[in-house]
Amino acid sequence: MEEKVKLLIVDDEERIRRLLNMYLTREGYEVEEAIDGADALEKALVNNYECILLDLMMPEKDGLEVLAELREKKIMTPVMMLTAKGEESDRVTGFESGADDYIVKPFSPREVVLRVKAILRRSVTFPGASSSSTSKDLVVFPQLTIDHDAHRVTADGKEVGLTPKEYELLYFLAKSPDKVFDREQLLKEVWHYEFFGDLRTVDTHVKRLREKLSRVSEQAAKMIVTVWGVGYKFEIPNE
Repeated sequence: MEEKVKLLIVDDEERIRRLLNMYLTREGYEVEEAIDGADALEKALVNNYECILLDLMMPEKDGLEVLAELREKKIMTPVMMLTAKGEESDRVTGFESGADDYIVKPFSPREVVLRVKAILRRSVTFPGASSSSTSKDLVVFPQLTIDHDAHRVTADGKEVGLTPKEYELLYFLAKSPDKVFDREQLLKEVWHYEFFGDLRTVDTHVKRLREKLSRVSEQAAKMIVTVWGVGYKFEIPNE
């Protein structure tokens, strides 16, 4: 029997937990709940969840604190922030802290389901996809190597820790060097959003991706190029 995809819902409001649990369980997911930040961390660090839906505003330990601690131990676990804060600065803070998506309350449970499916569409199937195969899915450049089988990125020989969406964005761009993608295309191809999605999501992830690469290799970070007025591309530097 196929193992169910396991999700964790973290919110101090029981009504929201029960509503999301009902919709996600109906989609065939195995759903667990946490009532606050401490409960969430305890569960997240001992279980492997394919996605965590994390409320931002909670007593004692808020969502950003939970996310920061979680990213120290489990960088690859996708996280969707749930919050009543809708200001752009709040969304950017969430993304810069390592969130993969962000949805503002009040929200449609069906939209949450669509966003969860979008997050899971690739992140569930990537890791260890062909570990037993002798051939490896590698994207190799002088300063950067993407091992798609191992879901690993190295720059100048040093491993770069990326969240699932950061990895997907880099891999998508690197597969088509010198091709320019606008933000709408990237939202559709990387986030799988056709009818909703904030364009600032792309900008924030590009910024964070560059910052992480630059800590290891300035040259690798410069390969992600902004094409002003259009979008982004992956550019191979001239030797």
